[in-house]
Amino acid sequence: MAGASARQRRPSMWVLASITLSGIMANTLLVPVIPDILEEFGQPDSAAGVLVAASPAPAIALAPVLGILSDRYGRRSLLSPCLALFGAVGVLSAFAPSYGWLVAARFVQGLGSAGLSGIVLALISDHWQGADRTRFIGYNSAVLTAGIAMLPPLGGLLATLGGWRWSFAPYALGVVVAVVVWVQLPAHDRRAGGPTVRGQLAAAASAVRQPIVAAALGLGFVLFFLIFGLFLTVLPLLLEDSFGLDAGERGLVTVVPAVSSTVAALLLARLRVRLGARRVLWFGTATLAVAYVAVGAAPGLWLVLVASLAYGYAEGSTIPIIQDIVTSNTPPPSRGAVATALVGTFRAGQTVGPLVVGASLGLLTNSEVFLAGAAVIAVVTVVLVLWTPPAVVPEGGLEDRPVAPGRAPAGGLAPDGAAGVTTSRARRRR
Repeated sequence: MAGASARQRRPSMWVLASITLSGIMANTLLVPVIPDILEEFGQPDSAAGVLVAASPAPAIALAPVLGILSDRYGRRSLLSPCLALFGAVGVLSAFAPSYGWLVAARFVQGLGSAGLSGIVLALISDHWQGADRTRFIGYNSAVLTAGIAMLPPLGGLLATLGGWRWSFAPYALGVVVAVVVWVQLPAHDRRAGGPTVRGQLAAAASAVRQPIVAAALGLGFVLFFLIFGLFLTVLPLLLEDSFGLDAGERGLVTVVPAVSSTVAALLLARLRVRLGARRVLWFGTATLAVAYVAVGAAPGLWLVLVASLAYGYAEGSTIPIIQDIVTSNTPPPSRGAVATALVGTFRAGQTVGPLVVGASLGLLTNSEVFLAGAAVIAVVTVVLVLWTPPAVVPEGGLEDRPVAPGRAPAGGLAPDGAAGVTTSRARRRR
């Protein structure tokens, strides 16, 4: 009965998907219309970085706070208000009379989206363990990348039909999802009592100090710096300047990486079984470096499309593995705090990347920026290949392999008592 009750309390994949799709709208709808917005308000290309960075910026500091509150008061109590704020302000930003007002509105909208993806990640980790957790994180990432495939073309189409302001209309979905979340997430999701806030902070800090978790956070920052700095800020400008694509056509180009990213995310559990997490990570970063070189040196649009497929695989395989490593190595009372700290790290890269890259556009061409990004991620790949992780790794460590739910790992239980993984070294000893 207890197992049946636990299953009934699990959020449906539809609820998780709706939250995830709402949260990624902030920039995905915006990407194909960036040049149109800059042109209407008389802004240079270098101003694109501020526009893209405004929405994710609040999450750098706010996401961990929202995570702590969700650990303390329940996931639903945070999700619904955040979704409502995100959706309402997103729609209102379509009426911005100036570039400054638009940037300010996107910043306020970012207050609503700051904790969404981290709390969804915590929800998954609350209700699924071991290999099942890896699989559902992969499913959620596939929903995210499928949304990345659908939303930019939608934004571009709306802009083509009625101007860039119409591309903000889908933000209204956030308000609808806020109501659905409040109705469908269980009331007993609220966590009464528990440790003090100081105790929560101490536990979360202890989890983050683990070498594997700290390394995953650092890698997440670098990946989001490059993803948002290059593919989501510079690529639209390159497609317009080098190939003359309009907003609708630029939106269609973004479908290409989303397809391969979705496939990689759906195959995440199998990739981890066969390769182990570290190999998945360094192969993904190596693929990203090659993709950036190809875009920077592309003689024609066809090579940009091929490189986009490679980029999509890299994104779909690395980001969910990072999420799985972090949540698997975090005890339940700190899961929301640490998951949203990871989101804060992502958002830091998502914010700093466009700002730094946007500023560099005054010194480098679009192609040269991509080549510089390739050099950075190549160095990261070398570090991942050469770094020797701890000899004994907990569930979610870099050398682990998922096992069937219910099997105990050779090295003991994970922090939450979930069935963990068996290291390849332990299997050889047996």
